[in-house]
Amino acid sequence: MKTERQNKILDLIVKKEIGTQEELLDELNKAGYHVTQATVSRDIREMNLTKVALSDGKLRYVAYRKTEEDLSEKYNRIFKDAFLSMDNAMNMLVIRTVSGMAMAVAAALDDMEFPEIVGSIAGDDTVMCAVRSVEDTVVVMRKLEDILNF
Repeated sequence: MKTERQNKILDLIVKKEIGTQEELLDELNKAGYHVTQATVSRDIREMNLTKVALSDGKLRYVAYRKTEEDLSEKYNRIFKDAFLSMDNAMNMLVIRTVSGMAMAVAAALDDMEFPEIVGSIAGDDTVMCAVRSVEDTVVVMRKLEDILNF
């Protein structure tokens, strides 16, 4: 049942622009899968679905293949698509994102494995990174600018 439901989720997100768990839950119910929001949330997490911003600013769920190269490319794309600005306050790097995308950007930063970043936390549209030193903050900002200009 779980595999069948998750295959249906993949089918739905490919065919429709589904951007919230509620929309996905509604579509699953229409398709005869009577599940709870908690089940949908678990499926999204297990399937490693992520949201991407569309050209009109709306978000939609997508699934990616899991090779290291694909993940790296995916995270760079997420960072580029969601990035609005960045600034530093000493050894704190503050990154502003499209609304709803801060967690995805924080995950992308984690995947980039910058040794200068100790950790990061995300809200709705802001990521704060603790960086080892003021000098390292400048280094990280340059690396991120390179990704943005690539």
